[in-house]
Amino acid sequence: MGSELTFRSGLHDVLPTTFGYIGVGLAFGVVSRTRNLSLWTVLLMSLVVYAGSAQFIITSMLLAGSPISAIIFSAFLVNSRMILMSTSMAQYFKKYSLATNIGIGSLLTDETFALGMNKLNDTGRKLTPVWFHTANVVAYLVWAVATVAGALIGNLITDPKTFGLDFALVAMFLGLLYLQMVSDRSKKLSLQLSVIAFVAVAVYVLLIFLSANFALLGGTILGCLFGMGVTKWR
Repeated sequence: MGSELTFRSGLHDVLPTTFGYIGVGLAFGVVSRTRNLSLWTVLLMSLVVYAGSAQFIITSMLLAGSPISAIIFSAFLVNSRMILMSTSMAQYFKKYSLATNIGIGSLLTDETFALGMNKLNDTGRKLTPVWFHTANVVAYLVWAVATVAGALIGNLITDPKTFGLDFALVAMFLGLLYLQMVSDRSKKLSLQLSVIAFVAVAVYVLLIFLSANFALLGGTILGCLFGMGVTKWR
């Protein structure tokens, strides 16, 4: 990853990340097909919802016959972390138009957010719309194609858990966390590990009183506040 912020560099930087999209996208396609979702439903969900974790949840809740209101609320809740990510990323695009910011925020994902944060280390804390749009759009298209491909081969796999496909999303997030830790030179490793430990404990405690989604959101917010406090104290 270099210091250029062009279309070409955006394409070059995002390509390694697309392997994660392909793996998780295939897993979602297979899982959704084995749960009797049509090929067109899988494609439409990938294009409109475009959120791996939410799509897995929606598929499970549809199979369970959950009401639409509960499905919408669950999808919003599990992806509410994107509000924090978008807010964090927006500071680098203050001088650009509202339409540009909406375009970037609409296709922002955990992966492109992590990619952007890593890119800041090589560009003097700067980003450009053309670089981010390239990364976002390529990731968006790869995700849609991967989910459809997974749906096409879904009939060949009767039990996705046999191949560990239900763990694909968790594995991808762990990989992103590792890459963020080893590439972010602006923060000491000890600080990052302390925040991770704090979030783990916070989520564990919150799970006693709240549902998993609320506990995850609460742990994320508390982790941000803890990180800010420790950084200021140091």
